[in-house]
Amino acid sequence: MCGIMGYAGRNNAIPVITHGLSNLEYRGYDSAGIAIFKDGQIMITKKAGRLADLVKAIGEPPAANLGIGHTRWATHGVPSDVNAHPHADCSGRIAIVHNGIIENYAALRKELILEGHDFISDTDTEVVAHLVEKFYADSLENAVRKALNYIEGSFALAVISQEEPDKIIAAKKDSPLIVGLGAGENYIASDIPAILGKTDKVYILDDYEFVVVTAEGVTITDFSGNLINKEIFNVTWDPISAEKAGYEHFMLKEIHEQPDAIRQTLRGKIKDGLVDFSEQGLDELFDDVKKIYMVACGTAYHAGLVGRLAIEKIARLPVETDIASEFRYRDVLWSPGDLMIVISQSGETADTLAVLREAQRNGVKVLAVTNVVGSSIAREADKVLYTYAGPEIAVASTKAYSTQLVIMYLLALYLAKKRKTYDQKTLAGLGKELLDMDVMTEKVLQEEEKIKRLAGKYQNVESTFFLGRGLDYAVAMEGALKLKEISYIHAEAYAAGELKHGPLALIDTGVPVLALISQDALAAKSMSNIKEVKARGAVVVAVCKENLQEVCQECDEQILLPDVNPLLAPIVSVIPLQMFAYYMAIFRGADVDKPRNLAKSVTVE
Repeated sequence: MCGIMGYAGRNNAIPVITHGLSNLEYRGYDSAGIAIFKDGQIMITKKAGRLADLVKAIGEPPAANLGIGHTRWATHGVPSDVNAHPHADCSGRIAIVHNGIIENYAALRKELILEGHDFISDTDTEVVAHLVEKFYADSLENAVRKALNYIEGSFALAVISQEEPDKIIAAKKDSPLIVGLGAGENYIASDIPAILGKTDKVYILDDYEFVVVTAEGVTITDFSGNLINKEIFNVTWDPISAEKAGYEHFMLKEIHEQPDAIRQTLRGKIKDGLVDFSEQGLDELFDDVKKIYMVACGTAYHAGLVGRLAIEKIARLPVETDIASEFRYRDVLWSPGDLMIVISQSGETADTLAVLREAQRNGVKVLAVTNVVGSSIAREADKVLYTYAGPEIAVASTKAYSTQLVIMYLLALYLAKKRKTYDQKTLAGLGKELLDMDVMTEKVLQEEEKIKRLAGKYQNVESTFFLGRGLDYAVAMEGALKLKEISYIHAEAYAAGELKHGPLALIDTGVPVLALISQDALAAKSMSNIKEVKARGAVVVAVCKENLQEVCQECDEQILLPDVNPLLAPIVSVIPLQMFAYYMAIFRGADVDKPRNLAKSVTVE
């Protein structure tokens, strides 16, 4: 999400920075900008749209030996020239670029306005420029250090000042940042691809590290000013591998990014265990709701199925989940008190957008859950909850799905608090367990080698089945979709209790069945169904929780999950299914990131 590139040296900074940003375009962005020194002043140029639009706006690059640049993927504020980075202070003497989220920006902005600062953008980032201005007295370094004491959230920052035209100040917490080392020139960037071809020697910064970069050298300290001696990392990656952070494919990279995506989506939304949507202003939207329609397509629809079960269970509110391409042609019996929730990774899904508009034509309010700020669905909905998965490059969705699940659980907990269907202590316990899901997903990722081995074992099959009950059935549907999408193996998901009503006729010797068993109360019943398929020659791979190993012991293979709350289990149980699909596709020689006939954003019916 977003890209940073900075340069201090003897060459013209603009071509170096724009080239570095072009190497970061894979990350996804909707605007770009650059700040350089020219004739003793900071000159900022920024444009909504592609990097090429910025380069065109700059024209013939003026001579400048130091600057910072940015490609922005919008979070706070729509994509526009004004909201693009870099941002400046009141006087235009300080410029800043930022990746991450300033969680307390609203309070800081209010305070700074009262002190006389003028804001021109809708971004969270601009508050940092004004904070640095506020504290600037003797040096830029000291001003940035003081500003960091007031910032809550995640950030990779790069700051320049007109008063000190020879240096870039940078700092990191939770968002990636590296420093490239050259001869008479040095670089900062959010990722290694930006500096490939310029240098193969980098410092990979850790959280709470602070950097002063000049053409002559680099000084790294902690936030308090204590010197840090870091080991130089020698880059041996080619540009394509670097873009994928060393992973063979974007899909595998995105599977491994899920713990961080979950952290980013949860950030700032749970206080003392209870969900707080005060900043999103959802209270009025849900004040008189009596029924929720939840509509989406594909993977997002499967997230909606989980959301339905979670909201009905703990918020005691009726939810109807449907596929957008079907719902839009129904004769819906709209009633006062209805609310529509639409889910879309891209925010441009044509069928989902049509449902949104139909709901609004019937006087029904719409809440959107999407990953893209400024998308059509985000703009047209009455309210929006953003997932913070960052750009997904692979067509098959992984981290966008897991962050959609997080939003579903946040909504369920929020509604339960609002409707007083659970006592606060119980809700707070669930909220705290939700905050642990990033750690739980990291544990599941440790099963990768075992999952890869199983995929190698079954790579030549032509048909598979996925079984589950309750929440496990919803996840089974997503697992089957992933396998179909990228390996082209026929895969079907069934509610385990439905086997005897027809699908059992398809089970034969050697047919793989992936059975999800994460719902403690339904485990025994699920095993009864598993015995039915085993009696007909199927081989069963159980995706089960550690505490249910004994229940699952008759299965041929086990992929173990941490002992999570059954309600939250879908967040972790889907990961082995994503990984299994990925390795099945690899062994079969399929194009994992770009499966045949499919597109990332479906903008037609």
